[in-house]
Amino acid sequence: MTDLRDDVREAFADRFGHKPLGIWSAPGRVNLIGEHTDYNLGFVLPLAIDRRTVVAAGVRDDGVLRVGSTFAGDELFTEITIAELDDLRTRGELDGDWSQYPLGVAWALGEALAEGGGGADLLAVPGLDLMIDSNVPVGAGLSSSAAIECAVAVALNELWRLGVTSADLARVGQRAENDFVGAPTGIMDQTASLLGQRDAAVFLDCRSLQTQIVPLGLADAGLELLVIDTGVTHAHETGGYAERRASCERAAALMGVDSLRDLTVDDLDEAVHKLSDLTFRRMRHVITENQRVLDVVAALRSDGPAAIGDYLDASHRSMRDDFEISTPELDLAVEIAQANGALGARMTGGGFGGAAIALVPSEEVSRVQVAVDGGFAEHGFGQPETFTVAASDGATRDA
Repeated sequence: MTDLRDDVREAFADRFGHKPLGIWSAPGRVNLIGEHTDYNLGFVLPLAIDRRTVVAAGVRDDGVLRVGSTFAGDELFTEITIAELDDLRTRGELDGDWSQYPLGVAWALGEALAEGGGGADLLAVPGLDLMIDSNVPVGAGLSSSAAIECAVAVALNELWRLGVTSADLARVGQRAENDFVGAPTGIMDQTASLLGQRDAAVFLDCRSLQTQIVPLGLADAGLELLVIDTGVTHAHETGGYAERRASCERAAALMGVDSLRDLTVDDLDEAVHKLSDLTFRRMRHVITENQRVLDVVAALRSDGPAAIGDYLDASHRSMRDDFEISTPELDLAVEIAQANGALGARMTGGGFGGAAIALVPSEEVSRVQVAVDGGFAEHGFGQPETFTVAASDGATRDA
């Protein structure tokens, strides 16, 4: 983190010719369990991780937003007036461009201000210079996009003196991703990035948006959470994610409910006769995953983290077989971890690539890492990146 802050401060001064007023950061996240349940208004259990996006920011005396980034290896730069944000969103000229995320947050803040009444809008705020750096892997299912959104959101919230709560900033980030970027994601990632706490997960009810902090106690239990980044990148705005969401909406409609959240495992016997095999399996994943989240929260509170391994394994099987969002690389990572000492393992994130997580005794971490490297090489897959993560605090001002 110290190096990131120094790097982004130096890059800001080099690009913009003055020092930033401050530095803000927000973490990526690992979803411990609860995949594709968020947009079905169900339950999720993510944790903020100790990989962060850092934003250096300064105020301008005009209505221009200048956004630079060095996190992709080469410096990237976008300049636009605040007044142009809505037209830019409508034209879709930034499709696939990283700057959609910070600019989308600025636009979504403006929409929230306008809808809040009182005549407030972004035309009354000053321009900004922003420089972004990050060590959250892109495309690994660790929510690099939400880390950008939330770091920018807390910076803009302070510099523009908006007084928006963290819960409302999570909605701003989701709106940016849904309506500016065009990715139909839920609110889990932003909630974890904003509300995360050290050595704890965030239990989120995606219907009520109520949260509870659930202590993890991994270190006390002699456990580590190992991330296995397969290197297979994914993008939420592509068709696979949207198709799964549409299947869930179709299942809910055919079952006569507003959302799959309104169903439980007791409804599966009826559903199997009403739905096609494909739609039933999509529905079964969401319903059983919701129950697994509740079971993991209960297990953490009563028995500690060593008791949750079987739920992680079951979650992966469900995503592999029913929701069909895994890949050969993810399946191999999970299988190797399970065979080399992990208490449980699963893919994490939206699927179609990205990372798996494994709950591993501290003394077995190296063994799992070596086995994964060897297994991927044997199967002709690219070299994976493996690293442990710790639950971290959410978005904040660093300097």
